[in-house]
Amino acid sequence: MHAATAGLLTFVAAASVLVLEIAAGRLLAPYVGVSLLTYTGIIGVILAGIALGAWIGGKAADRLGPLRLLGPTFVAGGLTAVASVPVVAFAGATNLSPQTVEIVVLAAAGFVLPATVLSAVGPMIVRATIVDIGSSGSLVGRLSAIGTSGAIAGTFLTGFVLLGALPTRLIIVGTGGLLVLVGLIVGLGVGRRRGRGGTPLIGTLLALGAVTGSALAAPAACDAESRYYCVRIVEDAADPNARTLVLDGLSHAHVNLADPTVLRFGYVRRFADVAATTLPGRPAAPGTPPAVLHVGGGGFSFPRYLEATLPDVRQTVLELDPAVLRINHEQLGFAPSDRLRVVLGDARLSIADEASGAYDLVVGDAFGGLAVPWHLTTSEFLAEVRRVLMPGGTYVMNVIDYAPLGFLRSEVATARAVFGEVVVLGHPRELDGVGGGNFVVVASDRPIDADALRDRIDGLDDPDEVGILDGLEALDAWLGDAAVLSDDFAPVDQLLGR
Repeated sequence: MHAATAGLLTFVAAASVLVLEIAAGRLLAPYVGVSLLTYTGIIGVILAGIALGAWIGGKAADRLGPLRLLGPTFVAGGLTAVASVPVVAFAGATNLSPQTVEIVVLAAAGFVLPATVLSAVGPMIVRATIVDIGSSGSLVGRLSAIGTSGAIAGTFLTGFVLLGALPTRLIIVGTGGLLVLVGLIVGLGVGRRRGRGGTPLIGTLLALGAVTGSALAAPAACDAESRYYCVRIVEDAADPNARTLVLDGLSHAHVNLADPTVLRFGYVRRFADVAATTLPGRPAAPGTPPAVLHVGGGGFSFPRYLEATLPDVRQTVLELDPAVLRINHEQLGFAPSDRLRVVLGDARLSIADEASGAYDLVVGDAFGGLAVPWHLTTSEFLAEVRRVLMPGGTYVMNVIDYAPLGFLRSEVATARAVFGEVVVLGHPRELDGVGGGNFVVVASDRPIDADALRDRIDGLDDPDEVGILDGLEALDAWLGDAAVLSDDFAPVDQLLGR
């Protein structure tokens, strides 16, 4: 095989494996979320496929001859890549939980086969190209470098360009179609050279059509995709004005198009309770309108609530995803105003541009799957939150966790280390470590009036049973030896109960 052809085929095969690996994170997200566990499972599965493919490809090349295998291997790699779309869609629809085993099984079901097949190409090309044992080291080194370059190109192209421009399914189907085309060309060239038929054209095209049709017909988990999320808007059959924003399979916000004061999610009602008991006595000068900073926009339900109930409130929302903002505008009736501005970008970076002492209340409600992004949980980030708060201001944060509440306890310990005063709101049974769900952490550098929170919740006859954990001794006993999270140590995904 000519050196240039060998290099090109090596590059294409390696690049395709990494395109699939990066795209796999988006394809799996609606079913098992986006977390360190998800990416670890995908990377491990792809590496297993690479190792298995290299071993099988080398043995097959020695026994059967590499040239006759190259075309069919590319075709098989393309077909199995396209097939990963319906496989993941139907397997994911079985209501998998975001546990380690489920993540690995789903990733393997979709991607171990194409990774294995495509990784068999490398040893076949080495076997087809090597002519002199004396120069074999140089040959293997060159092809290895070319393959690594292809992997880098596939990674950068997919992560920086394709996932922000095209739906994930189209990326995978397009990659598979390209591989099938390469396989047909290689098979045809080998067949002509050896005076035999190449890779069967009609059968290959029929197989490609079948798996592509299955991929396109598989149930879609998204109404739209962005660089960060699979986005879906769910309408309420019982209320034509009700909408739920679902990001990567997790309900992020409930919006009532006719009445922004309707708060269906209990944790958002707790946000409202905190605002009602802290903003009237805020430390700002009399006559100054209250200012609120939101870390995470989602469906913008709480900013809308504050805008409707506090006409003079000034609000800033730090939202990561431009597509989420666009969908809120197009489908959920949200629009920024003179009193409500939206800053797009990662909140950890955006908050650095906010003035010190500018806000009475900071609301933390940012999620990637079930977990708060780790860099928004650390003492360094909370120090930034305290910086932008006025003296005596309040930080309120939504946390999801399940027994044994390892992440919640560490986040409370972190907030306490930074602010000094902390109160935790949640269902009494869940605070005791039975089950789990949403918890609200309230932190301040001044004493928090837990009695006022109790009175407000009781007075509104809230449908949720709400427990309030406060007091130095009670918090000490509840926290135990929970670690303070820092930029150097924030194992959020490992601490999260599942």
